[in-house]
Amino acid sequence: MSVMEMSHRGKEFLSIIQIAESDLRSLLNIPSEYSVLFLQGGATTQFASIPLNLCKPDDAVDYVVTGSWSDKAFKEAAKYCKPKSIWSGKSDKYTNIPAFETLDQTPHAKYLHICANETIHGVEFKDYPKPAAENEVLIADMSSNFCSKPVDVSKFGLIYAGAQKNVGPSGVTIAIIRSDLIGNSQPITPVMLDYKIHADNDSLYNTPPCYGIYMCGLVFEDLLAQGGLNEVEQKNRNKAGILYDAIDGSKGFYRCPVEKSVRSLMNVPFTLAKPELEAEFIKEAAKEKMVQLKGHRSVGGMRASIYNAMPLAGVEKLVAFMADFQARHDA
Repeated sequence: MSVMEMSHRGKEFLSIIQIAESDLRSLLNIPSEYSVLFLQGGATTQFASIPLNLCKPDDAVDYVVTGSWSDKAFKEAAKYCKPKSIWSGKSDKYTNIPAFETLDQTPHAKYLHICANETIHGVEFKDYPKPAAENEVLIADMSSNFCSKPVDVSKFGLIYAGAQKNVGPSGVTIAIIRSDLIGNSQPITPVMLDYKIHADNDSLYNTPPCYGIYMCGLVFEDLLAQGGLNEVEQKNRNKAGILYDAIDGSKGFYRCPVEKSVRSLMNVPFTLAKPELEAEFIKEAAKEKMVQLKGHRSVGGMRASIYNAMPLAGVEKLVAFMADFQARHDA
């Protein structure tokens, strides 16, 4: 029987979801006092779920806005609590991350929210800020670098991620939440956004994205077989290093706008010194079976997304193409 035909309450699927959770706990060394939830609605739905579950309407919360996704999260939170953007990189086109000691955090804020890796702009936190208030928790959207490297889960009150970048197909959203934060949702919270409902029902309150969870389980198994996230991170560092070296070594023909210390290992944006060549670059790359290199419509240029599943050979092929393209057009 296919996973798509199984009852989500049958013993066969219960085994699938339980093994998936167990393997994820092993990968990230998730402490026992954290709940793992398999949800739906993408990380965007969590932009509302988080303040609804962790705040009262008048509670203050802090957001560090390092790109489009943290900006969307900040704006959504305004419907359910009192968020403050304590830093924004918009004026510099989201090419940096602030020094943590410069953050003007709000006293008594309920949480401090970050986006660990900004998919569109290619900036990634290499370390994480510490909330200033005693009972404040750190929350991170890790959608685009989830399971790409080890993370100390105990530093966070909540980690959430859409699965579709590194661990499975779209349709699965994973939340890792400290259990004592569950059970205080606002009265207006829809039942499908209430963490307690999902925790009490082991992510089976209604039919979950069964096939997506099954695929995530297979990926978790594979990541463990590769040697765990330390090994995965080294592979990702190698891939990103080759690509950034090619950009930096092109004598300005290719340019990456992101501050070097916070360049993403997952998403590498770059432009050409001659913008009129960018369409030709994308067209010629497609002929070589390298697709989806066009930058996000809000940014332009090019963007190479080199998630866990991208093999080293794929990055090497792109770098070789970039060198050939430069040789033919750098007049």
